[in-house]
Amino acid sequence: MAETVHRPGLDAQGYIEREGSLARVPRAFRPVVAAARDRVPEVFGARLHSAYLYGSIPRGTARVGRSDLDLLVALREEPTEADRAGAGALGEALDTEFPQIDGVGTLLYGRARLLSDLERYDLGWFVACLCTPLLGEDLAEQLPRYRPDSLLARETNGDLALLLPRWRARAAEADDAESAENADEARRPLVRFMSRHLVRTAFTLVMPRWNGWTSDLHEMAGAFAAYYPARAEQVRAAAVRGYEPTGDAAVLRSYVDDLGPWLAEEYARVHGVKAPRPPQADQSRPEPPTSAA
Repeated sequence: MAETVHRPGLDAQGYIEREGSLARVPRAFRPVVAAARDRVPEVFGARLHSAYLYGSIPRGTARVGRSDLDLLVALREEPTEADRAGAGALGEALDTEFPQIDGVGTLLYGRARLLSDLERYDLGWFVACLCTPLLGEDLAEQLPRYRPDSLLARETNGDLALLLPRWRARAAEADDAESAENADEARRPLVRFMSRHLVRTAFTLVMPRWNGWTSDLHEMAGAFAAYYPARAEQVRAAAVRGYEPTGDAAVLRSYVDDLGPWLAEEYARVHGVKAPRPPQADQSRPEPPTSAA
């Protein structure tokens, strides 16, 4: 049996290290982060438990004018429509004020859900390993340490088969745009989103064997390629589109009719299927581990 190799992203004990920090925020983005830190409490008041950055800005790989500001806000109770409206308004204001970012995304969750047994190896792992504390008490202190094992793989990305019907519907909606130009523009964010999701899923499929963690799309695709050479070219191409998406309808068709179904079937065979979530848990796990560098 081949010896297990110690890969990047792990500490000396083999646990996934937290990947970002406020010290890594590039100088150009520090005013944005400071503004978010000041304004988040104004929006949520006493309902706020804690807030976090994730993605390329706290990893130190953000590009001026290209990267977005990604926030996760933990509330003391489940988010309401008023909370979501407040988050949307805050995001629009920051995006307008700071040209160095290209959009703001804010995820809202109740504290109890983030710490629940059901989410321990999905949203809990996300907070503990991929989020950087910005405000309040860090929930990571109440969560376990995580290894890149099959349980983590199953609970993070073992639901691809459930997502594919929605993806097909969204691709069809883009095809129905009034003009070819509009359709191309509608497909571009879908290609970006699906490319990232598929590359991340391909990576976590092999993550326990690769035995490490990375948030870089190209590194993810390379890790996958070592174990599935027949699909390597598809996943490497998806990694490229995750950073520089196209509006090609054929790309979306290949995702929802070929790569996606194959990956979902192989994932279920290797790791099993993610534990089902209740209908009210309508916010799926975010895509931040592959946000643009």
